[in-house]
Amino acid sequence: MSKRTLVTSALPYANGPIHLGHLAGAYLPADLYVRYKRLTDEDIIHICGSDEHGVPITIAAEKEGVQPQDIVDEFHERNKQIFEDFGINFDYYGRTSSEVHHKTSQEFFTKLYEDDVFVQKTEEQLYDPKAEMFLPDRYVKGTCPNCGYEEAYGDQCESCGTSLSPKELKNPKSAITGDIPETKETTHWYLPLGDFQDRLEKWLDTRENWKPNVMGQVKSWLNDGLADRAVTRDLTWGVPVPLDDAKGKVLYVWFDAPIGYISATKEWAAEKGNPDEWKTYWQDEDTDLIHFIGKDNIVFHCIMFPATLMADGDYVLPKNVPANEFLNLEGKKLSTSRGWAVWLDEYLKDFDADLLRYVLGTTLPETKDSDFSWEDFQNKVNSELADVLGNFVYRTTSFTENYFEGNVPELNNPTEKDRNTLAKIEEQKQKISEAYEQFKLREAITETMNLARIGNKYFTEMEPWQSRKDDLETCGNTLHVCLQITAALSILFDPILPNKMAELRDELNIAEKISWSDITGTILKSGSTIKKGAILFEKIEDEEIEKQLNKLKERASESEEESQDHYEPLKENMEFDDFMKMDLRAGKIIEASAIEKADKLLKIKVDLGFEERIIVSGISNDFTPDEIVGQNVCVVANLAPKKLMGVESNGMILMAEEDDGSLKFLETDAEPGSVIK
Repeated sequence: MSKRTLVTSALPYANGPIHLGHLAGAYLPADLYVRYKRLTDEDIIHICGSDEHGVPITIAAEKEGVQPQDIVDEFHERNKQIFEDFGINFDYYGRTSSEVHHKTSQEFFTKLYEDDVFVQKTEEQLYDPKAEMFLPDRYVKGTCPNCGYEEAYGDQCESCGTSLSPKELKNPKSAITGDIPETKETTHWYLPLGDFQDRLEKWLDTRENWKPNVMGQVKSWLNDGLADRAVTRDLTWGVPVPLDDAKGKVLYVWFDAPIGYISATKEWAAEKGNPDEWKTYWQDEDTDLIHFIGKDNIVFHCIMFPATLMADGDYVLPKNVPANEFLNLEGKKLSTSRGWAVWLDEYLKDFDADLLRYVLGTTLPETKDSDFSWEDFQNKVNSELADVLGNFVYRTTSFTENYFEGNVPELNNPTEKDRNTLAKIEEQKQKISEAYEQFKLREAITETMNLARIGNKYFTEMEPWQSRKDDLETCGNTLHVCLQITAALSILFDPILPNKMAELRDELNIAEKISWSDITGTILKSGSTIKKGAILFEKIEDEEIEKQLNKLKERASESEEESQDHYEPLKENMEFDDFMKMDLRAGKIIEASAIEKADKLLKIKVDLGFEERIIVSGISNDFTPDEIVGQNVCVVANLAPKKLMGVESNGMILMAEEDDGSLKFLETDAEPGSVIK
């Protein structure tokens, strides 16, 4: 076991508020884990902060007609507060616009530069003469060369998921002026990731218990071979490149943002009055470094940042990167631009933070995408928090107050059932510990609630409402066992429901300082006084859920009305003869599989009656391979073959895109091979 653990959560962009998907991705999982570890009395700190550089910040500032600093100042404070309101207990929440961060990032760059790690390249890049600036990837839009999507960004096509560079786009346009950019020479510095591939592969081979979705994505990048990655770009907002011949250039945000973990730890140590303590957590081999992130950050934390740390040579590498997949909302992809999101500050106006911590914790997208729905939220609050945990606690404490004057009864002549039920505390504690240690947080929550189920079942079977009349010793034993389970739950549930469990421990007169080692069948002393508190969890009525659904739908509707591209404009008229050139056929999907490194592409085999075809389609965010086998489809059968991510695609499956961005098949019941007219 290591001497200490350093946990980081992905630095959120300070260009907007925090929503449900953010919480499920990197912040609640980390907080659950850290709170558990603190209870075990381990040396652990949790570091996070605002990512205040990068193109999304400058785009947000331009839209609002303010400076980037104004944007980051606003959202740094807002987001820091909302994390506090939800009990996300960071040891330090920094920001990448700080002086310490700028200095730390520049020191990293300078060391690697002086060690001749970087490759310097002068290349032609897209330039907007009217804006008088080079265009970073997100400032360029155009047609995807792989799938033909006409609104692809210069870094990635959001339709097929292919990684791109601005110069690969067809018909590129500046996102600033709308003009067609020209090319112009510029010089940048690159981290030659290929030079680190062998070291990265050997290091990754030593990692244990990594999630298959994380290791799978990393291996696919390595299998394709690592290329040079720019660490600088032409922008005015960011950490200036510390070279005399690099004026007007800043460090690329992928390079400086992870260094924010280090700079924030430095600020934490300085705030504690021990400026050098940060080195203990970053440069001592007895530290376990754990990164909690979302799936879109996997490559940065598992390849690029480790390569940077390897190049420096003085830092520990991650022990684990338990990245989560994406959270959907009401069966649809979260979309802030379309208003399809639940903002955490709005949530708190109607419900307690602990309720969402529990429900979201049971729904975490740990190895695959998951879905949050208000109906599920209501069901879990009512049937689990209220009917299981809350009901058990209230029955136990109220019976004790009413029939034993609020004193914990002695355990006299316990039966085998009494002893076995008490033993469940240690059994569940062990299961819960193992789940936390393996980053199986949903399982940890389930096993915690299972102890409450065990207590409820025991209480009901023992019928203390009967034994109090004719067998007070048995009744006392029953309540003693139930009170010990209640006390254990008040600690076991602390990582999940910190506010409610603090209330419960106050009712039980449990000392403020608690530890995982305290969780036994003898937490409460016989004769000690407890008090019956208020009901821990009130049930949520249908009207409250209807209100949330209406709010969500109204905001999405307003967003659609405000959006000028609610319906895509009709394209120019085409001649009938041109339309007749298309050969549309009925088909049936008979096989489907994912394509490595392509987040959205599926390799699909379609039966066209007269032959079978391989077609590549960017639909994996909407469908899994298994669920589309057997699907009837409409196919453009005479589309010229095209290679996508190394797979030759022979045709196109027709889809319709709904307002929320989700895709639907255009279906036909015709026999495969039938001509569609």
